Amino acid sequence: MKQEIIEWVKTILISLVIALIITTFVKPTIVKNHSMSHTLEENDFLMINRLLYRRSEPNDGDIIVFRSPLTTATGQEKLLIKRIIGLPGDEIVISEGQVYINGNPLEEPYLEDGYTLGDISMVVPEGKLFVMGDNRNNSLDSRDQMLGLVDEDDIVGKAFLRLYPFSRFGLLQ
Repeated sequence: MKQEIIEWVKTILISLVIALIITTFVKPTIVKNHSMSHTLEENDFLMINRLLYRRSEPNDGDIIVFRSPLTTATGQEKLLIKRIIGLPGDEIVISEGQVYINGNPLEEPYLEDGYTLGDISMVVPEGKLFVMGDNRNNSLDSRDQMLGLVDEDDIVGKAFLRLYPFSRFGLLQ
C-alpha cells in the first residue's frame, strides 16, 4: 500500500513539473475572429512559442500573438493574432491593392483574393512591426490608426502549431 502511494505521488509530481515546463515555454490560445482566414479560422486551437523572440528576432511572415491597446468588453487586455509584414527599417507601400516591401512586390500566396485595401507609404521605426491579417477586408491591423504599428515588446509569442480542428492539425507556415 505504501509503495502504491509513493508511485501515485511520483506520477502526480512528474505531471505537475511537465505541465509547468510546457506552460512556461508554450501558451495555448484560441482564435476568436476571422482576420486571419483562411490561414486560421475562428475556434482554431493554437500553440504559441513564448520564448522564441527572447533568443531571436521576428521574421517577415511570422504569425504572432501580441497585446494590443484595445480592451475586451470586460476591460481585459485584448490579444490579437496577425502576420508580420514589415520589420524595423522596412519601407512599406500599399498602392492599388498591392503591398511593396523595400520597393519589391510582396508575394502573398496565403491571401484569398490578393488585394489589399489602403494607401500607405512609411518606414517601420526601430522596435516596431507592421502587421496585417490574411483576411485583408476584415482585419483591424497596422493599416488602421486604432491599432497602428506593434511594439516588439508587446509580442506574446509566435503561433507555430494548430492542434484543433484535428482535420487541420499541423505546423503553421
